[in-house]
Amino acid sequence: MSATPEQPAEEHKSERAGWLRAAVLGANDGLISTAALIVGVAAADSGRSAVLVAGIAGMTAGSLSMAAGEYVSVSSQRDTEQADLARETAELRDFPEAEHAELAAIYEARGLSPATAALVADELGRHNLLRIHARDELGINLDNLANPVQASAVSALSFVVGALIPILVVVGAPDAARVVATMLVTLVGLVALGATGARLGGAPTGRAAVRVLVGGTAALLIALGIGALTGAAV
Repeated sequence: MSATPEQPAEEHKSERAGWLRAAVLGANDGLISTAALIVGVAAADSGRSAVLVAGIAGMTAGSLSMAAGEYVSVSSQRDTEQADLARETAELRDFPEAEHAELAAIYEARGLSPATAALVADELGRHNLLRIHARDELGINLDNLANPVQASAVSALSFVVGALIPILVVVGAPDAARVVATMLVTLVGLVALGATGARLGGAPTGRAAVRVLVGGTAALLIALGIGALTGAAV
């Protein structure tokens, strides 16, 4: 009798959603916003020092803005989760029968018979009531609560990493090729970031790469046009 092959271990990506979103958003924003700033300034003023100052200033301001914005946003999410958990804790203490019936009704709505749903609610309720109600009633995973400090740090650091790419191009590229080189390197970086983020999250890489390529190209061309018009006017 041949042995039954073992099913490979399943690897789910949803637990990465928080930090992955912050990292990809930060790196993409750092890359495209700094590159657009550099391209716009370079189109108006070809001096290397002016372009470098603009790029470094944009990187500094952008990383701080990302950190503060992400912290406030994720803190609000965390406050909402904590409020829901506190409310659920009070309801479990004050109305245990009603909460048990609510949990059984959830399982019944998922396809279990009333008797089986009540039995499942009984069995699960003997372990960690709050964890079970948080997961099945509120949709909150106690092991994956919003982490504002983590999201803030990841956003700021990834923004700096993304922003350094066009800044290094400005340092190394000759004056005549600075704009073109910055745009090409930025677009390659955006495609790589989009594909990497999609791969880590288990999503199709091609769609993500095309999406960031189109958006990045549009942003750079607009910045280039505005910089050229501003330089001509000034």
